[in-house]
Amino acid sequence: MGALTGVASAQGDSGRAAAAKVDNPYSGAKVYVNPDWSAKAAAEPGGSKISNQPTGIWLDRIAAINGVNGAMGLRAHLDEALKQSGGSPTVVQLVVYDLPGRDCSALASNGELGPTEIDKYKTQFIDPIAAILSESKYANSSLRIVNTIEVDSLPNLVTNTGGKATATPECDTMKANGNYVKGVGYALNKLGAIGNVYNYIDAGHHGWIGWDDNFNPTAQVIKQAATAEGSTVDKVAGIITNTANFSALKENNFTINDSVNGTTVRQSKWVDWNRYVDELSYAQAFRQELVNVGFPSNIGALIDTSRNGWGGSARPTGPGAKTSVDTYVDGGRYDRRIHIGNWCNQSGAGLGERPKAAPASGIDAYVWMKPPGESDGASSEIPNDEGKGFDRMCDPTYTGNARNGYNMSGALANAPLSGHWFSAQFQELLKNAYPAL
Repeated sequence: MGALTGVASAQGDSGRAAAAKVDNPYSGAKVYVNPDWSAKAAAEPGGSKISNQPTGIWLDRIAAINGVNGAMGLRAHLDEALKQSGGSPTVVQLVVYDLPGRDCSALASNGELGPTEIDKYKTQFIDPIAAILSESKYANSSLRIVNTIEVDSLPNLVTNTGGKATATPECDTMKANGNYVKGVGYALNKLGAIGNVYNYIDAGHHGWIGWDDNFNPTAQVIKQAATAEGSTVDKVAGIITNTANFSALKENNFTINDSVNGTTVRQSKWVDWNRYVDELSYAQAFRQELVNVGFPSNIGALIDTSRNGWGGSARPTGPGAKTSVDTYVDGGRYDRRIHIGNWCNQSGAGLGERPKAAPASGIDAYVWMKPPGESDGASSEIPNDEGKGFDRMCDPTYTGNARNGYNMSGALANAPLSGHWFSAQFQELLKNAYPAL
């Protein structure tokens, strides 16, 4: 995986240099457990079964760097991680998430910076994060910092722009001004210059990028960003897929190559001509596509399995009936969403595979980058000072748009703002966990 090698020469306070970059930061390492999340999980009925799991720390606005609303700031997390490490290699998972004009196709996760505020993003968000990570106490330690770089950004430039039915004016703006590409390039360059930092670029999920007209173009946009603002492909350790999403890890009851009565499953309403039916096959193939367009051959992939288990009583035990491709796919698929474009607080979702290093070829780890129990967005409008809008995809009564085929949203009711604790969702995730708890 990780593309960089070599030993940092700077001597830290401890008198020892940072370790050389490793191929897979998760191999042979502990992963940091966030005490803030762990306490909320443990306070829930049954939550102690998973409260010791490592989850991502979302730096989703400038204030989060120093800590906001009683939550720990970045330094506090790094100090706690050093304690947890006991001197052993320990991964700290950060989600770097505050681009100008953020999440141009989803209002629930809009951010604080306007479309043109690229300089503010660089100087008030990325630079302070880089300064903290560069401090010798952290840079020359046993910590391995994994950054998930800007969820739901670059793929939007491919799928939600131009004359497409799925286009939004906001995404057209971000494509035209180039600030997603510049922002990601700047983050990769500044953060990737630090010896114990591993950058993983968000690469959407199979139900977004798995179509022929999205797949290679997204790889090209990621390459463009990885070589912008002084960055190089060597500052990218890999990609992450399914971040904060629900796509099943592996569908066992049907494959993309199956057909029913001579009709390919690609023609089913659910698959809809996609080339992939699950995240594992997509992540492996997209990783290879990045190698094909010029990334190092040893880049890796992470898959967020925090909410893609789809267990519980609704989980199919075998293939669907072969009456038609739709009965076959719909009867057998684990992913029970109404439409694969539904992304907000999905009803019926469950915890997926527990975090694990090197679980499959090309995959550096299964991770819980989205902390289970944190809302994707409010189900009705809630005034706030966090820059978060109201997205109808989080409203259970919404009948949909072009991006979800005009289907119901499938969202849970009574959800709080994105990132806020949502007890009912946490309970649903426990109940529908697969593997079961």
